[in-house]
Amino acid sequence: MNKNLQTEIDASYLYQKLAEHEEDETIAHVFRQMSAIERGHAEAFAKKANIPNDQLNKPSWRAHTLNLIGKVFGYDYVLGSLMDTEKSISGAIIATKKKNKQEITGSETTHVQILRSILEKEDKVTGAQLSKFEKRHRSIGGNAIRAAVLGGNDGLVSNFSLVMGIAGATAGQQGVLLAGLAGLLAGALSMALGEWISVKSSQELYENQMQLEMEELESNPEGERQELALIYIAKGVPEEQAHVMATEIMKDKDQAHAVLVREELGIQPEELKGSAIEAAVYSFLLFAIGAVIPVLPFMFTNGMQAIILSVSASAVGLFLIGAAITLFTGRNVWFSGLRQVFFGLAAAAITFGIGKLIGVSVVG
Repeated sequence: MNKNLQTEIDASYLYQKLAEHEEDETIAHVFRQMSAIERGHAEAFAKKANIPNDQLNKPSWRAHTLNLIGKVFGYDYVLGSLMDTEKSISGAIIATKKKNKQEITGSETTHVQILRSILEKEDKVTGAQLSKFEKRHRSIGGNAIRAAVLGGNDGLVSNFSLVMGIAGATAGQQGVLLAGLAGLLAGALSMALGEWISVKSSQELYENQMQLEMEELESNPEGERQELALIYIAKGVPEEQAHVMATEIMKDKDQAHAVLVREELGIQPEELKGSAIEAAVYSFLLFAIGAVIPVLPFMFTNGMQAIILSVSASAVGLFLIGAAITLFTGRNVWFSGLRQVFFGLAAAAITFGIGKLIGVSVVG
């Protein structure tokens, strides 16, 4: 099936799933409209390619996997992934319209803009609902999954290269297991410490900025109300409606502070509740899971047999990571998986060759 057509089918399916699991009816209605828009795009592609409409009810494995992730981890992850694919979707729409010499209206540019424009045209939309959606689409839940995939990839590639370098120098005999375990611990601890510092420093910086914003809110509430109204006007909300939304939000100081922090400073207060220790442990585990794969064979055997098993296990791991990355890129699974295997094996081969030269030099 045409790639662009499948992308539209998947998007329609996932927006419908978002609507089914959305508690806020106004936002659910937005998702249903987005699903209908994507369905219309799919039908247009299908008509152009003479594909029967019954084929439009077949989401790909990628869409089903994202839906499963949504069920387990929450549907903000699904929305995040949909936002990640917005460029490819809008690009396909624009390319098709240009080819067919159709008018480019501007609404094709990004799905975030389409979603926001639909939400702002809702008769019963409130400032809180608009802020809720803004928080969701900026948080990009798919980033957490991407971080998990890339964390495992870092651990696998770095330790695989290290293990192969030592194996090349020692013919897979002495020191490989010890070096692999040391590399696993050193890399995982480094990642964990880096994550802890990153989260902690960000929290401290943002908390200071949030405190300053609260002081401004308490000392000059009318100025902050006007500022919030201007933010909504800049987003395309009609001036009168923007002032109504800003006035409504300002009735609750805590809510007003949260919205101003989000809209003016670009800070997501919910994200600051995360524990730096928890983030460090999460980072440690993700790196360790990838790093242990090339080491495992050397725990049970050695020599060329261990080297072959390590390469085989690492190649499988690299392929799975490449396949997982297609959840965000939409690329072909085999292309992405084999590309990951190629570059991972190339890196390991280089370090193996260097280790071999060093080993021969030392022995000589």
